[in-house]
Amino acid sequence: MNIFAFFGTDEALVKEAAMKLSREIAPQDNEFGLEIISGSADNSDHASQIVSRTIEAIQTLPFFGGDKLVWLQGANFFGDNQTGKSETTLAAVEALVEILASNLPPEVKVIISAGEIDKRRTFFKTLGKCARVEIFDKLDTTKAGWESQVMRHVEDRAKTLKLDFARGALERFVLTVGSNTRSIDNELEKLSLFAGEHPVTAEDVGRISAVTHAGVIFDIGEAVSKRDLPKALNLIDHQLQRGENAIGLLLAAIVPKVRMLLHARDLIESRRVSVGKNYGSFQSALAALPAGETAHIPRNKDGGISAYPLFLAAQAAGKFSLKELRQALDACLEANVRLVTTSLDHRLVLHQLVTRILTRTGQAS
Repeated sequence: MNIFAFFGTDEALVKEAAMKLSREIAPQDNEFGLEIISGSADNSDHASQIVSRTIEAIQTLPFFGGDKLVWLQGANFFGDNQTGKSETTLAAVEALVEILASNLPPEVKVIISAGEIDKRRTFFKTLGKCARVEIFDKLDTTKAGWESQVMRHVEDRAKTLKLDFARGALERFVLTVGSNTRSIDNELEKLSLFAGEHPVTAEDVGRISAVTHAGVIFDIGEAVSKRDLPKALNLIDHQLQRGENAIGLLLAAIVPKVRMLLHARDLIESRRVSVGKNYGSFQSALAALPAGETAHIPRNKDGGISAYPLFLAAQAAGKFSLKELRQALDACLEANVRLVTTSLDHRLVLHQLVTRILTRTGQAS
């Protein structure tokens, strides 16, 4: 096979995969054997011109003979966008796919790298038959279990830097930095320089790594779990000032943490799951429970329990009673209704909610 295509919303991984392959298959003894064409189009006419140059490059062999590699790099007109849907663009892409499907001579190789790709179109379906296609999409951090997938990715990237994580540090890194590959690589490089040959601790991650949106969401949840009212209020204010949606903060940071604390407290009290500092033991104890006793707990895509967030919640669940957490979940529902159906100040609603959740009975309001 001499046609290779790399697509996906994770632009850093797409570029890395295409670059790695180009170094492997580009002619080594012919400086004219590699032709790179920028695929960033300003409009449909520009996209058509780019495709024409690509076709011309594919059909033009090196003057002195030998192998040739053509790389259409970073194309932005294969997706479901205004440029990509234009008749001018579609006609040009159709001409390109005809060339690619026409049994290119073995001495000509083609790499196509692009971000968004409309998988419904003939172009993508035809490539699947005549090319090696790889997709690199960003993980959806709104779905349960995303942390485990990112952790595996971070571990692989860390190995190239000979970077080790102490217990709890890898999880904190993922929850702080999120799933963006470029951000992950940048923060791993910083940690590598900071830690040297020593394992990275959770404290190192907190000091060195830049806090992303996912990290702030995590920190708000942590402030709630620790009953740290001043920190929770400050973090909420900071995000609202940055333009964050109040309902988004409620549903992404506060409700999941309260629900997880409630699940953890229930496991401790009703299922007698012991809570220590060993994640493996906690995971084993959880797996040993009858399926009916854990059916209400959030699951990963593969059907397994999201054990690590539950383990973190179990460490802090002792700060709340089961009654308090049930009342807290009810308070979250009330706050959601107030945010959606009333004209009350959103900052006030969130402040009242976290104050109600984190203030112990008998404390001054």
